[in-house]
Amino acid sequence: MARRTLAGVAALAVASVVMTPTVAQAAPPGNKDVTAVLFEWNFNSVARECTNTLGPAGYGYVQVSPPAEHIQGSQWWTSYQPVSYKIAGRLGDRTAFRNMVNTCHAAGVKVVADAVINHMSAGNGTGTGGSAYTKYNYPGLYSSNDFDTCTSQITNYRDRWNVQNCELVGLADLDTGEEYVRGKIAGYLNDLLSLGVDGFRIDAAKHMPAADLATIKSRLSHPGVYWKQEAIYGAGEAVQPSEYTGTGDVQEFRYAYDLKRVFNNENLAYLKNYGEGWGYMNSSVSGVFVDNHDTERNGSTLSYKDNANYTLANVFMLAWPYGAPDINSGYEFSDHDAGPPNGGQVNACWQNGWKCQHAWPEIRSMVAFRNATRGQAVTNWWDNGNDAIAFGRGNKGFVAVNHESGSLTRTYQTSLPAGTYCNVQNNTQVSVNGSGQLTATLGSNTALAVYAGKSSC
Repeated sequence: MARRTLAGVAALAVASVVMTPTVAQAAPPGNKDVTAVLFEWNFNSVARECTNTLGPAGYGYVQVSPPAEHIQGSQWWTSYQPVSYKIAGRLGDRTAFRNMVNTCHAAGVKVVADAVINHMSAGNGTGTGGSAYTKYNYPGLYSSNDFDTCTSQITNYRDRWNVQNCELVGLADLDTGEEYVRGKIAGYLNDLLSLGVDGFRIDAAKHMPAADLATIKSRLSHPGVYWKQEAIYGAGEAVQPSEYTGTGDVQEFRYAYDLKRVFNNENLAYLKNYGEGWGYMNSSVSGVFVDNHDTERNGSTLSYKDNANYTLANVFMLAWPYGAPDINSGYEFSDHDAGPPNGGQVNACWQNGWKCQHAWPEIRSMVAFRNATRGQAVTNWWDNGNDAIAFGRGNKGFVAVNHESGSLTRTYQTSLPAGTYCNVQNNTQVSVNGSGQLTATLGSNTALAVYAGKSSC
């Protein structure tokens, strides 16, 4: 796990959850595996976006920020310091949450809840739902006996005991080996399941033993629920992400780190065998992303501030058949601690600082491309040895990316049937001849994407 300040780390968690392989869901179930992560959007805004954008675009899932009552404060990381398991956070109450789930389901979008179960708060006070608390004492929920005995901060990531028993940036570390604690956590997750939640992103999973998480998951009303675990890879660290694949997906942070390096400093031609060929976990258990709320702030990955590099990296991720992709959708920031504009109320995309990356035309259009090419292998790879690449997805789709400094005109060999197709990257039509060839001019830092069934723009 990356080292962070209290602000930056309180929310970072290394998600891991383990369960018997027979009940694990690896990759979101269903035909649509793209998740829009609407970071710090309130539940009413999420509901509206499911109807207006996510459903029509073909997103399979929306991930919402932690719904539990948490410490007060405007900073985004307050959401990651729970003080009770009531749905009473900044983003909405129980009724708003239930309505959001039902509305998203009606739009064909399933809901993943970010679940903070490794720890509680770092201090004392009154929570967003009115619950009084002190560190290690959360009335009606946990007392001092329910926390690990190590009350110092984690200092050594090469020491498993230190990572899984001491405190992540000073946050009260729950003893997930204790039966009572396991029961309370399972109760919280079951409550969310009762409201219709379809999956969980497990925060700070690396800081909980895989066996503890497997036991907790086995006690859920739906033990095969989709389960995505945040476990950050660190070379030589005692706890590795692969330990958690028995219960579901694990986020493959190396994918995002390497995309930044390739798009910023190296050649796109290197991406020809991206995925397992780079030593990553198996595609079937990997959650991938270009950035998330932590990495866009600590600079370890690309972010919206990288402009075309960021956009093209998202286009590549959605076109490339590795892992289950998350599209991070947050808000502009200069202060890394700054919480969401308007307390999480999104009145319109691209206003009041809301970036809405999930709705950028270049990114949104690739969600349908991904759905249309699902299950198709990479074919007809081409590169110029530098920063221009192209590849097909069987006979269902074809993508070209020009990351060079000038425009590129060439004829590509595809496996597509002859016909007219819409280049969904710029809404212009292109033709494929009887030999499967497609001729196009791509400007600098632009892409082309066509797929079967999409002929008109």
